[in-house]
Order: sequence, then C-alpha cells, then structure tokens
Amino acid sequence: MTPAAHLPPPQARRLAYAGLLPFVAGALFTWLVRPEALPFVTAALSAYAAVIVALLGGIHWGFAMRQSDPPGSLPLWGAACAVLASVAVLMPAYAALVVHGVMLIVCYLVDRRVYPVQGAAAWLTLRFRLTAVAALSCFIAAAGS
Repeated sequence: MTPAAHLPPPQARRLAYAGLLPFVAGALFTWLVRPEALPFVTAALSAYAAVIVALLGGIHWGFAMRQSDPPGSLPLWGAACAVLASVAVLMPAYAALVVHGVMLIVCYLVDRRVYPVQGAAAWLTLRFRLTAVAALSCFIAAAGS
C-alpha cells in the first residue's frame, strides 16, 4: 500500500471529482435538451474535454521542468495532447467527442507508464476513475449528438 503521505491530498481529490461534473452534465444534457440547444451543449462539452486533454499533457511538461535533463518524450507528449485536442475542437461534435474520449484513454495509458517513473504512481487510481467517467461521458454525448 502506498503511504498516505504520497496519496493525492483530499482537496485535490475533491477538485478532481468536481471536474467530472461538466462531463456528466454535458452527456446528460445531450440527451435532454431541445434540438436547437444540442449544438451548444456538444460544443461546450467538446471544448471542456479539449481543455482537460491539454491539462493532462501539461502535467508531462511539469515533470520535465523538475529535471535538469528530461527525456524529450515528456514535453513532446504534452504538446501532442494540446495539438490533438485543438484539432478535435474544430471537428463536428459527434466526431470530436469520440476523439476526446479516445485521447482521455490514451493519456491514461501513457500516464500508467510515466507516472511511476516520475514518482506519481499514487495518483493512478484517481486518474483511472476520472478517465473512465470522462471518456464514457464523451462517448455517450457523441452517441446523442
């Protein structure tokens, strides 16, 4: 078991779970709103998902900044996340939300390899939970758009 000192602090966990609210609400609203509101809801969810994917890439920049000679893969992956999320936002929502959902899963899979090396393995359980809900929300919203 990971020592409690290395687990994500309670405030970080609360904020992380609160960050799922736009995902869940966006997926739900996609199925509940009037047709004329659907483009706004799906565009808003796509934009939020893009910000989160870019944030996940930014964590890799943070890991790189802590080191005097970081591997080039850290900032490269961080930049790739932001670029792919930006391109997806320009797509129709039904396609963008699928891309965002896949990117959230890919980010988690990359993080499973990177976090332990960077001393952040204790965050992986939280990352898995967040990824599962966020990606599923994107896929549900894509199906409803």
